[in-house]
Amino acid sequence: MKLLVINGPNINMVGLREPAIYGSQNYATMLEMIRSTCEQEKIEVKCFQSNHEGAIVDEIQAAYGVYDGIVINPAAYTHTSIAILDALKAVSIPTVEVHISDVDSREEFRQISYAGMACIKTYKGLGLQGYIEAIHYLKDYLKK
Repeated sequence: MKLLVINGPNINMVGLREPAIYGSQNYATMLEMIRSTCEQEKIEVKCFQSNHEGAIVDEIQAAYGVYDGIVINPAAYTHTSIAILDALKAVSIPTVEVHISDVDSREEFRQISYAGMACIKTYKGLGLQGYIEAIHYLKDYLKK
């Protein structure tokens, strides 16, 4: 089983950026958690992060026929990017959306998730643990 984990803008700044909202664990810790979980679960994983919408779209398109599932945190593009939504729809790879913070309790503009419209499940407000939950969910989903 092969998973692609995609992180959008500013996720590489986790640990520095607004720790009261996103926590104090840094991006390297996040990557280690993801890789360690995938190793334990015998899942091949690639982690990708970009601050550029087009690069994220390119990565989703390149996943077609290569990956069994996608975990995505589009970050700010969650609320603005129809291009990412369209890319996820185009490849039809089972995708789980993750948000480190509880976006439902934040600003009104964060209530819309375009990417989420193409996802089979969303985890919000679990901190970095949301990625682990998404990986386990996808593994179980893909076994069925």
